Amino acid sequence: MQWIYFDASALVKRYSVETGTPLVNEVFHHLPSSRMSCSTIGVLEIVSILVRKRNDGRLDQRLFEQAMIEFRAEVIDQVSFLMTSVDDALLLSALELIAKHNLNATDAVVLRSALNLQRLLQASGDKLTLWTSDKRLTRAAQYEGLLSFDPEVEDIASLLHLLSVS
Repeated sequence: MQWIYFDASALVKRYSVETGTPLVNEVFHHLPSSRMSCSTIGVLEIVSILVRKRNDGRLDQRLFEQAMIEFRAEVIDQVSFLMTSVDDALLLSALELIAKHNLNATDAVVLRSALNLQRLLQASGDKLTLWTSDKRLTRAAQYEGLLSFDPEVEDIASLLHLLSVS
């Protein structure tokens, strides 16, 4: 089965219209939330992005509040949506990825978390794809053997192909 691991650059598109929003919305229609995941630090990043968009006028207060309600319902409070924990062991295991791939700390944590989940899923024959619009994170993930999907550059055909090979 296909699983999705979102980083904030991709998942935020579900709650604020950007390039790539249609594909993120589409995956929510095709895949149950029980096969979607992100890190707890990604949740914080998404809220931070939404607040920044509200503060600089890209989201008015009404849209911001609606985005937060939907995000809370679909991710934060959704028990079937897997939020991976960030603890000291994960943080320390991500250290090597910073220098190896020239990543910032958060991206290194996201990548390490996704790689850990990929290893668990492979044991049961499942596949994981990292959804990100961050080019450096995409390159690092691919180097580490993790499939990636950028909703800003992919199209519906590539999404349907990804879902059909699961």
